[in-house]
Amino acid sequence: MAKYSFEFKKQLVKEYLSGQGSFEYLAKLHGMPDKTPIQNWVQNYQSFGEESLLRSRQKKSYSFEKKLSIVELYLSSEISYDELAVQEGISNPAMIASWVKRVRAAGPDALRPHKKGRKKTLDKPKINNKPHVQDDRVVDTSAEHVKELEDELLKLRIENAFLKELRRLRLEDEAKMREWRSSSTVSEESSN
Repeated sequence: MAKYSFEFKKQLVKEYLSGQGSFEYLAKLHGMPDKTPIQNWVQNYQSFGEESLLRSRQKKSYSFEKKLSIVELYLSSEISYDELAVQEGISNPAMIASWVKRVRAAGPDALRPHKKGRKKTLDKPKINNKPHVQDDRVVDTSAEHVKELEDELLKLRIENAFLKELRRLRLEDEAKMREWRSSSTVSEESSN
């Protein structure tokens, strides 16, 4: 996505607000591929002032509780993403739409922050032979699901290793049988 200067954004907002053309006209006039950025700039300018046109160098993060309250407000009222963004002081309404989509797909826990980066790999999987005692406390379902998948992966690895060993033994037996048959054929021919 092209980055535009503060002055350029301000100039286009002023041109639109002074009635010099529509979003489409101004986009074509200034060689922009789409009118959407101009629409966003004008909306942000009207809601938050000139500061909203400055390019932010820091990524703003929102707490789980804040995200959840915004999503609940959206779902419980007939307010649009744009109106809600202005009301909550968020300059990007698409972010709210993303939060709502994630909550609908995976529940409220989808808004919780998660660790970034690769997971540590284990050298050897640990096999726990002790019976599993279930607690009555609330369990994070996503962590429980990951544990189930890790257990299933371990079982599949064991099964795979077993099948490879079984195949190796069968091939070994077949080779011995061929060798035995060829040696018995040779001994029959020599006795005749």
